[in-house]
Amino acid sequence: MRGSGALLGAAGLAGFLALCEAVPRLGVVDADYFPPAARVGDALLTELGDRSFWTALGDTLTGWALGLSIAVTAGVLAGVVIAVVPHLRELTASTVEFLRPIPSVALIPLAVLLYGTALRSVLLLVVYAAFWQVLVQVLYGVRDVDPVAEETARSYGLGTWARGRYVLWPTALPYVMTGVRLAASVALILAVTAELVIGAPGLGARIAVAQTSQAVPEMYALIVVTGLLGLLVNVGARTVERRALAWHQSVRGEVTV
Repeated sequence: MRGSGALLGAAGLAGFLALCEAVPRLGVVDADYFPPAARVGDALLTELGDRSFWTALGDTLTGWALGLSIAVTAGVLAGVVIAVVPHLRELTASTVEFLRPIPSVALIPLAVLLYGTALRSVLLLVVYAAFWQVLVQVLYGVRDVDPVAEETARSYGLGTWARGRYVLWPTALPYVMTGVRLAASVALILAVTAELVIGAPGLGARIAVAQTSQAVPEMYALIVVTGLLGLLVNVGARTVERRALAWHQSVRGEVTV
């Protein structure tokens, strides 16, 4: 089943590339604005041989990794504290529901005002967007703790730390990993968006330069790179999730299937 799925995926990708090659060459769209896939591939190879490309890639990954790490740490800690401390969840519910829907891109003027085009501007947007993904999942995970298991642990004399380790954390961990997976993708989107709009160093800024200089094949090549990064981030996050939850029924069920 997995082999056939991989073959179908490869066939679909080959068909998509063939379509991207044929459409501009047949004159369906203007090749100046949508170049054939072969030209984009040549531009991509040229980019891979440029040292400044790898510098931009490193800048993007740095902003993504730092922002994601801060967001995950803050989201897990804040979520556990809010969920565990009595009445704190009710006190913060309205604030969370007010702040969470605010689009991170709406904070771009604030980021530029505070930090200009420095890395901290990217981190501000990335952390804000990814933090809510983790926080909400942690709140759901702690709420899902079985009250019977909690009371049983109390009756056996387990302290707060032991109950958190053996009761709360195993229940919340699947939710935490879902939040981390969602946050990883969101963090990459915001990192590239911040670079594209603000001009912070990275792939986004390089895309903007290619667009303004009419280097259309190079622009598409860089867009392809960001897409591949998103794919790698998603696959990596799922791999970490499966390993962290190897004991969980959801992952064990996937393995047996």
